[in-house]
Amino acid sequence: MSTRDVQAFEAHVPDIELDDLRARLAAARLPEPETVRRTAPDPGRWDQGVPLADLIELAHYWRTGYDWRAFEQRLNRIGQFRTEIDGLGIHFLHRRSERADARPLLLTHGWPGSVAEFVDVVDELADPQDTAAPAFHVVVPSLPGFGYSDKPTSTGWGIERIAAAWVELMDRLGYDRFLAHGGDWGGVITTVLAGRFAERLLGIHTTTAQSPLGLSTDGLTTQERSWTEETGDFWRHRAAYAKQQATRPQTIGYSLVDSPVGLLAWILDKFAEWSDTTDSPFERISRDRILDDVTLYWLTRSGASAARIYFESHNSLDPDLRVDVPSAITMYPRDIEKYPRPWVEQRFRQIVRWRAPEAGGHFPSLEVPAFFVTDLREGLAAVLAASR
Repeated sequence: MSTRDVQAFEAHVPDIELDDLRARLAAARLPEPETVRRTAPDPGRWDQGVPLADLIELAHYWRTGYDWRAFEQRLNRIGQFRTEIDGLGIHFLHRRSERADARPLLLTHGWPGSVAEFVDVVDELADPQDTAAPAFHVVVPSLPGFGYSDKPTSTGWGIERIAAAWVELMDRLGYDRFLAHGGDWGGVITTVLAGRFAERLLGIHTTTAQSPLGLSTDGLTTQERSWTEETGDFWRHRAAYAKQQATRPQTIGYSLVDSPVGLLAWILDKFAEWSDTTDSPFERISRDRILDDVTLYWLTRSGASAARIYFESHNSLDPDLRVDVPSAITMYPRDIEKYPRPWVEQRFRQIVRWRAPEAGGHFPSLEVPAFFVTDLREGLAAVLAASR
């Protein structure tokens, strides 16, 4: 790895920060229960948001049982670094494979995610137990305003600028050409990378492959029509969080930075609604994994700054942008956006692998990590075969 402008970084918050978190959790003021109270398991319990009983139980565990230091150690063990790009400090994980045939792989998270989404899969991607599986030099940056990356102090850090920063980051690490994967905002940024910097990309894998707008439903299968209806319903009826963060991120930001219970509820709601579960996100994702993510937001005070990616980039993907590099696409059944292949092909014009698995939602690296790794490997293998 080139050391030009790249510094090693270790996470270690002072004990006083953790003591303050626990004190705030102990002193939390909570509302009365929701008026749609039902007995678990029942997805209708969440019709007004996070049920009070679930929130109380998780907040208690956060205060009395959760171990932030264990997560810090995992981050430090993978390898953390920071570098300044375009005037902004960017944090990233970097795990080089021991394999001589490894290829560089850039993983980009979204909201309400973070680098915590990929901590469980980095080692297996870098040095797989199966020697026949492909190996990767894994780079996982924190988006501007997220985690240990700096918070922009002016507007302008949208998806196009972030994609350009990622190219510069890979340059500094000595990776001339690389693979990229992302979901949510990470998927959108991966699309921009492939469309704007095709000469640098070996190919991509994404779980968020947005099609151009205004395409006809004529000729679509029953499943594809269902996908379009579900995606439309999501944006019409279940995307208030996006409207809030796209128009008034500062307003919601005060609650997210000042109240750990407010932050927990805001993020837990999405893990619950967007995961492939019937009642609770903990059917697939452990409490510790969700709290790793939420605590990272809390300790870095990034609730407001992370929300601003919506202000910068909501509905900003160029409708004319086309992707001509080899692309592998996976549409998980309980994800919030699912687009029919005939539509997606209007933007991604060299799809070499398309999968629609039977399980998984918006957070596959946390919900179905073993399947996610296998699917990512197979998708990138198809990409590499097509890019030769």
